Amino acid sequence: MLYQAYQLQSDLMSPLRLMAQGLSASLWLQNTERSITRRMSAASEVISRMRLTHTRPAYGIGSVVVDGEATPVEEENVLALPFGSLLHFKKPVSGGRHHPPVLLVAPLSGHFATLLRETARTLLQDHDVYITDWHNARDVSLQHGAFGLDDYITHMIQFIEAIGPGAHVVAVCQPCVAALAATAVMAEDDHPAQPRSLTLMAGPVDCRVNPTGVNTLATSKPIEWFEKNLISYVPMPHAGYMRRVYPGFVQLSAFLSMNLDRHKKSFQDLYQHLVDGDIDKANVIRVFYEEYLAVNDLPAEFYLETVKKVFQTYDLPLGKLTYKDRIVKPAAIRRTALMTVEGERDDICAVGQTVAALDLCSSIRPYMKTHHIQTGVGHYGVFSGRKWNQQIYPRVREMIHASLG
Repeated sequence: MLYQAYQLQSDLMSPLRLMAQGLSASLWLQNTERSITRRMSAASEVISRMRLTHTRPAYGIGSVVVDGEATPVEEENVLALPFGSLLHFKKPVSGGRHHPPVLLVAPLSGHFATLLRETARTLLQDHDVYITDWHNARDVSLQHGAFGLDDYITHMIQFIEAIGPGAHVVAVCQPCVAALAATAVMAEDDHPAQPRSLTLMAGPVDCRVNPTGVNTLATSKPIEWFEKNLISYVPMPHAGYMRRVYPGFVQLSAFLSMNLDRHKKSFQDLYQHLVDGDIDKANVIRVFYEEYLAVNDLPAEFYLETVKKVFQTYDLPLGKLTYKDRIVKPAAIRRTALMTVEGERDDICAVGQTVAALDLCSSIRPYMKTHHIQTGVGHYGVFSGRKWNQQIYPRVREMIHASLG
């Protein structure tokens, strides 16, 4: 009933938000500085923006600067599967310069892959970038069956195969376990398209290390509690009607509750910036929440298996993780260079959890392993923001280009 109650509330509130949106636009056209009309317009906009959306925002990467020149970028859907697509940010490269192909693996954790648009934009300066564009499970018909952790790993292998030999993989946060597993399976099979390099950024490879509040929550209840209390059926009229999902709005509610005062202040700041006519500052908040409040439902099987195997029973570091009934063996990886990246202030995936991958991949030669811990950043600062662009990315780029073979 959880999803049905949410859908009913959303449907009932929709006319109010639409009215507030229209009122804000009409009042803004006739307001003067700090007038009551401007204040009403600002308040109406804040009300209209306090809503969730369920469709992927646009990536908005129309061009990127390459060697000091603006270069056009086009989105190309290379491989479309029911639960996700391989999206290519296609751009021309002149001067004979080689841009190695990189698969950017986005989390499937309540938001869309557009959360990594800045990561992709930065990588595009020196690489040929692809991204795992995960679909909203509530829009996937039941005829396409279930989607569990094995299916996620299979998708990754298929995406890497579609890119072809010579690809490099950069996984951010949650998919680090699946990226490591996919690479291990391909290595054990001596797959010709096994990645040249694998970069794991702020991912829960071994959650026994330095546990955070997220880890404590995951182990505070048995998996049956998560299934009973957090899994819902998609209501009508969505294409995924009756599919079992972990709703994105539930995940977002958990994120919001962790920093509720900060989010309240952000909307207060948005109101004040609009009243003051400081549109640039208002736009920063607008853009952030357009992304942050766009939620993506997770298939129930994938969510429950991830909670159990990654956060509760620690299958990968204990050598118990399976893929299609075969043990995943990180020690099978020999030819793939490995880099791990962590943020000093990460309160979601703490220091030590990602670097654990270096020990698991015991067959990779020491000179092919790299670790970087970035001071002064939390979780999101590992893959976005000034320190990502100026300090972390150059090291990732160096590792990838040193692994071209």
